[in-house]
Amino acid sequence: MAITPDTKNWTWVLERECPDCGFDSTAMDPRQAGAMLRANADDWVGLLESDGDLTTRPAPDKWSALEYGCHVRDVYRVFIGRLQQMLTEDDPAFANWDQDATAVEGRYGDQDPRAVAVEMRADAGELADAFDAVPDGAWERTGRRSDGAVFTVATLSRYLLHDPIHHWYDVTGQRYIATP
Repeated sequence: MAITPDTKNWTWVLERECPDCGFDSTAMDPRQAGAMLRANADDWVGLLESDGDLTTRPAPDKWSALEYGCHVRDVYRVFIGRLQQMLTEDDPAFANWDQDATAVEGRYGDQDPRAVAVEMRADAGELADAFDAVPDGAWERTGRRSDGAVFTVATLSRYLLHDPIHHWYDVTGQRYIATP
């Protein structure tokens, strides 16, 4: 069964705690983004390298742990590009990313979990390093999505971190303690 595309505008997570996963982006120091990305990615990599059942969907309309892992890896890839645009261009417009089409085209459910783990570690590391290297004066640089949502580098880091933390909750049912 195909997954119903997520059409929610998740930018509200920049204003208040997520009632599901418990992540409160308003309490996050953006300068900790790199450390928080590495910590979260380590947990994802551990899950993807485990011998558990990663391919079974808990319900026909919910992604498996592997599919969520592929999505998180691809989120890191997209945000590497967005962060670089924000740091090198003035108020860039981000290309639209259809995450649902990416999941289908990338055959998320058929990928090798251990290969995804290797890729995730590399992509999370690259993104974390990029956030660690943001100069003090660049946190307020802006970029925009095609729907008009405007982000600063600081709010992009907070918005980004909610995604893998929320999906950790989707997979494990556990609220994630997001500390570097």
